[in-house]
Amino acid sequence: MGNLLCGDDGLGAAAVARLERDWEAPDGALVLDGGTLGLALLPYLEDARDVILVDAIRADEPPGTLVVLSGDDVAPAVRHRLSPHQIGVADLLDGARLHERYPQRLVLVGLVPATLSLGIERSAAVERHLQELVEEVVAQARRLEHEFVRRTNRPSDSRDHGYVARVFGL
Repeated sequence: MGNLLCGDDGLGAAAVARLERDWEAPDGALVLDGGTLGLALLPYLEDARDVILVDAIRADEPPGTLVVLSGDDVAPAVRHRLSPHQIGVADLLDGARLHERYPQRLVLVGLVPATLSLGIERSAAVERHLQELVEEVVAQARRLEHEFVRRTNRPSDSRDHGYVARVFGL
């Protein structure tokens, strides 16, 4: 999730680009572009048993700090701790709950942003912890019993800006 044009809010995009570059998704996993699509993602969320959202998460911690929330802690966090554009994520979760098709297991993983200002560059603090974020996504998937496998040879285009933010539902 996130907006590539708002500084550290694009960290989800960079993390997922690294995930796709360095890891092969498990069978049955769907890695898809989430960006700022909000309710357009509802059919994917409703079809998923397990979901990991990756985004910038505001907290009273230094920029670059890893934040992991799960279960009932996720919905309040998307209302108050994601960037202002993310009201769509709250609507997305509310829609799935209203349709009684909420994921069985939901995890929100991200880093504390230094800036959400207009721009495509991420802060040094977020950049330093980006790989830690990717490793945490892999670890959370493993906890949900979905195993990513490290790639032995990476795709030739391995730039982080080559992808947009993703949501993966398992």
